[in-house]
Amino acid sequence: MLTHLGLLGVSLFFLLPLLWILRTALLPEQLAYVLPPRWGPVTLRNFVELVRGPFGRAMVNSVVVASATVLVGLPLGALLGYALARYRVGGEGLRFGVLATQMLPPIALALPLFSLFRTWGLVNTLPGIVIAYLAFGLPFMSWMLMGFFEGIPRELEESALVDGATPLVAFFRVVVPVATPGLFAAGVLGFILAWNEFLFVLLLSGLETQTIPVVLAAQITQRGVLFSKVAAGVVLSILPVIVLARVVDRYLVAGLTFGAVK
Repeated sequence: MLTHLGLLGVSLFFLLPLLWILRTALLPEQLAYVLPPRWGPVTLRNFVELVRGPFGRAMVNSVVVASATVLVGLPLGALLGYALARYRVGGEGLRFGVLATQMLPPIALALPLFSLFRTWGLVNTLPGIVIAYLAFGLPFMSWMLMGFFEGIPRELEESALVDGATPLVAFFRVVVPVATPGLFAAGVLGFILAWNEFLFVLLLSGLETQTIPVVLAAQITQRGVLFSKVAAGVVLSILPVIVLARVVDRYLVAGLTFGAVK
């Protein structure tokens, strides 16, 4: 009994910021600043006004950009990760190069990237934002999948090769089904990475191509921070992340090679 009460208390402690954000999102703007805090009246006006304004378009842009990043980056990342894991393509130098892309501070690349994209006519376009996200999401997914592929026994592919399959057929028909949990986890984490990115979309987007983080930052006005609007936007933006994180947790605990070798 005491253990359960302790766990409940710890859970409430960590959930308190989220509950407070939800409370603020459901209050009228003028009551968000009142001390002591008010808990009513509850309204959905903040959500309605956000969805009807630029935030609604930003949600669509975020879904399109993040989904396109995963749909394009995951197959390429799987092939690169498999090549690094099985054939050591490029040696340790390429491995380190893939990892080094995650060490670069984004601000150091922001201005060169903006200049390059402006020359190519990719500024204020969704394809341009997707390409920018792929430049960082693809190495991330490749490095993550490389670890998954290294955990798959080579005997599976060797058996397929002995039966007459080509290396490419063995990859798609033997390795990919076994690595499905890893592929799914990498795709979801890549989606979240693109969903939350702020700096590059701030530089490369316009009014029609802004995503959720940029629109939320715009809630700082001459009247101050519109806390209720920001809270409502945070609630709408974290719901997909919460759902995806729950799915990731389910697939990460699945054994990648369980039952593959009898």
